[in-house]
Amino acid sequence: MSPDAISKAVRDLPSLPAVVSELLVSMEQEDLDTHALAAKITLDQALTAKTLRLANSSFYGLPSKVTTIHQAVSVLGFHSIRTLVTACALTGSFTPAPASGLDFPAFWRHAMASAVCARVLAPYCRINADTAFIAGLLHDLGTLVLATRFPQQYQQVIAYQRQHDCDSATAQLAVFGVDHAAVGSALAAHWKFPPAILAAVAEHHRPPPPTPPGMQPPLATLIHLANAMAHALDLSEREDDQAPPLSLAAWQALDLSTAACTRVFHETEQLYHDMCQMLPP
Repeated sequence: MSPDAISKAVRDLPSLPAVVSELLVSMEQEDLDTHALAAKITLDQALTAKTLRLANSSFYGLPSKVTTIHQAVSVLGFHSIRTLVTACALTGSFTPAPASGLDFPAFWRHAMASAVCARVLAPYCRINADTAFIAGLLHDLGTLVLATRFPQQYQQVIAYQRQHDCDSATAQLAVFGVDHAAVGSALAAHWKFPPAILAAVAEHHRPPPPTPPGMQPPLATLIHLANAMAHALDLSEREDDQAPPLSLAAWQALDLSTAACTRVFHETEQLYHDMCQMLPP
């Protein structure tokens, strides 16, 4: 598979709804006109319907049904609604391709587990929890590009994994010459993700050098750890799931005590089961 063919597949993907791009950019902004953004969300009827369905789900346990985005914002807060809208839009951007051999439900289970783990870890890294959640949800998007745009070739990735008992990134490199992190970073650039999220997608298998003690670690380091923990917890429920190598420097940068680590695992498992309703239908 030539790099040009993969680049073209990324460029040919439809653009994100304009409001979703604004919501992603707004994650790094402090002063927001939440009413204006809520009004823009409302203009996308499909996105609004899916967001309201999730806002009214048992996870949030609202005492009465919300029927508008403005109502949902007032009850749940703009940050929660922004995360819901972005998750709905991005997870709905890819149609499953059974011919690829990729287990799409398992893919989304791992994506959700990574997102939840990233959110739980975020306070320990002094990183915004919403940004951490979205970056965790999106870190493997490159796999979806390869599986949905090149389903026949992706069958070879699955076969290579089984034959060599390796992780998906190794098999993708063998078949395509690139892995999902490289393809995902190209897609993140195409969709104009914020720089920190783009870096997290690109570097979640190879985190940046450790930060000095007391300094906030990069988002990419957090997603590297969340991805590894999600695999270790086996929340994707795949029999052949493998935990990727964990950077010792990244682990030391987090500096979790044994008690804190146990708490992170417990909170991740609990929140994951509650959040699974956000998986694509």
